[in-house]
Amino acid sequence: VQLQASGGGLVQAGGSLRLSCVASGDIFSITVLGWYRQAPGKQRELVADINSFDTTRYSDSVKGRFTISRDAAKNTVSLQMNMMKPEDTAVYYCKADKHYGLPDWGQGTQVTVSS
Repeated sequence: VQLQASGGGLVQAGGSLRLSCVASGDIFSITVLGWYRQAPGKQRELVADINSFDTTRYSDSVKGRFTISRDAAKNTVSLQMNMMKPEDTAVYYCKADKHYGLPDWGQGTQVTVSS
């Protein structure tokens, strides 16, 4: 599965950004689509994910501020980020878990929140 992420950028604290990730290739093998992030000097962490039943998970740090959604017809997963904080600054990665093999990752998109 190939993943193409877009939508990162610079935003002021309290602002909003929307990330999108388009999946291609063996899309019928995908079980879960998710967004992860990695800040400088920190480990990559889950932000949110959504499975084929539209069940979602969120990290505690983004609950109530971020919303993950999936458009099956467009093979796209989106992350709407509201009320953003400087600590949301990171490279955001799209990830696809599959029925088989290792997960696939997108190329990452930089999100910077200024205070």
